[in-house]
Amino acid sequence: MSHNPIAFMSYVRVDDQHEGGQITQLLERLSGEVRMQTGQVFEIFQDRNHIAWGQQWKERFDDSLDEVTFFIPVITPAFFFSPMCREELERFLKREEKLGRTDLILPVYYVECATLSDEAKREKDQLAKTIATRQYADWRGLRFEPFTSPEVGKRLAGMARQIIEALERSQPAPSQFAVAGLPAAPVGASRPSVDQPGQSREVEVATVSEPPRAPAPKTEVPMLVVDALYRGDHATLTAALAAAQAGTRILVRPGLYKEGVVIDKPVEIVGDGEQADVVIEASGENAILFQASMGRVANLTLRQTGGGDWFCVNIAQGRLDLEGCDITSRSLACVAIHDDADPRLRRNRIYDGTQSGVFVYDNGRGTLEDNEIFANANAGVAIKGGANPTLRRNRIHDGKVSGVLVYENGQGTLEDNEIFANTNAGVAIKGGGNPTLRRNHIHDGRASGVFICADGQGTLEDNEIFANGNAGVSMKTGGNPTLCRNRIHDGRSSGVFVYEGGQGTLEDNEIFANALAGVQITADGIPTLRRNRIYDGKGGGVVVNKNGQGTLEDNEILANANAGVFIESGGNPTLRRNRISKNSYEGIWVAEDGGGVFEENDLRGNARGAWDLAPGSETRVKRENNRE
Repeated sequence: MSHNPIAFMSYVRVDDQHEGGQITQLLERLSGEVRMQTGQVFEIFQDRNHIAWGQQWKERFDDSLDEVTFFIPVITPAFFFSPMCREELERFLKREEKLGRTDLILPVYYVECATLSDEAKREKDQLAKTIATRQYADWRGLRFEPFTSPEVGKRLAGMARQIIEALERSQPAPSQFAVAGLPAAPVGASRPSVDQPGQSREVEVATVSEPPRAPAPKTEVPMLVVDALYRGDHATLTAALAAAQAGTRILVRPGLYKEGVVIDKPVEIVGDGEQADVVIEASGENAILFQASMGRVANLTLRQTGGGDWFCVNIAQGRLDLEGCDITSRSLACVAIHDDADPRLRRNRIYDGTQSGVFVYDNGRGTLEDNEIFANANAGVAIKGGANPTLRRNRIHDGKVSGVLVYENGQGTLEDNEIFANTNAGVAIKGGGNPTLRRNHIHDGRASGVFICADGQGTLEDNEIFANGNAGVSMKTGGNPTLCRNRIHDGRSSGVFVYEGGQGTLEDNEIFANALAGVQITADGIPTLRRNRIYDGKGGGVVVNKNGQGTLEDNEILANANAGVFIESGGNPTLRRNRISKNSYEGIWVAEDGGGVFEENDLRGNARGAWDLAPGSETRVKRENNRE
């Protein structure tokens, strides 16, 4: 196989957006299928705004004609109207011509396109005529099929085979100084230049020291069929695995297979039928124990029915692609990831676990994308012990405890997930946990949206946290997260609640329309708030009491139903350069035993004026250069 093959996907971005990212998923699956059949990484670059696209495109087109590069245009009606897509296709056609190849452009016909299918229109478009002559993957009939469909899997396998066969036809690379279209010259010889028609000059040909490379031998993917009715190669998965060699694809026909499966070699196991009809069920052992370097399990129903302390899927090492499965456990977690295992979990339903849905521990990693994780007795996803997974676009809901729990120095990156309707916090962080949360929707939990305590940390950026039963974000007892650009609103308590020694830094957040205070600081809480907008609260904007402290700088505190800032019971914050206006009571109300430092704040425009200082509180209030 030629060295370092890659591909570029050309597509219209709005088509992928309309399809909910299915074009991206198609290419990810194709990349994985080539890897599965060859054992080598096959990268497909698709985002022309990403630096890697530009760098790789330039390197492949400007510098190295000898590197095998495929071009995958995704054909929709909009493709032929896109100047960028047309330009990319034209450039690659010229590259193919230089190489003397016609098998490096692999079109995917995704949506019926008159420019391609109508002969009269096709004749008017040279690019459409060219595409029509190529062997393309016709995806029109599969567009609405799930990726767990066996027909989709077979089509992807065929596309991968087409790529592999093209790689096997690759010839030794020409010298980088050779002139396109001319035969190779002997070392030290010269040949005519083709710079200008009718003229010639001598061009020195560089020495070629690398010996010719023979094409790799063609290999077929070995396949076994498991059939509970004895109409395949084996009646059990255990027997098939014992007979399988590395790289085997095992198709499992509908049936109930009561066995625990140990995967200790790189194989692919795919349900050949409706997911609900292909059931692996284990009692007293893991339904699947994965301890190989690489593998794939797809389109199965997996059940652990009890009988001791077992996981349904136990990923103990390597990379397992676990896709489109239905997973439950009556014992431990539905899925366990540990000991540096780095799997990919995509489009699974993980639910009704007696403990957590997914448990990542002891330096486990992994990527979880587009899964439905729900109704588990413990956290939907639990992360501990140095584990560092990535969660994207999952729906984590209706857990009996938290949606996501990060603890005992767990980490993790959570992006674009929907976390809702959990009994405890949507996300709980404690015991040195330090995850990163970006663009998640965390809502309608019965407790706080995010709860940080016991030296928990974390970075929360651009999340939407709303309609939770307690505070949107609670920080307690050493909890010290960083919150930037979040929207925290419509909670049934305070927007942010800092108490019992909680800390935290809040910058550039919008905190609004909460049932109590926008921010409440109490019981020795000591956060820092900068450049936040705290408004439309049904109580005060900021409430500081019970020896709460904190520093508020450059915030806007507007249009709250009570005072902009209310301080009582030993509260002692520092406020600088805040704009506090349009509140229904005073800008700042300091009750008995309250105090604080107030410098350069703008307190104009509140319904009851700038200040209300209780008798005797003046000695505890320091005021300088405020605008009243």
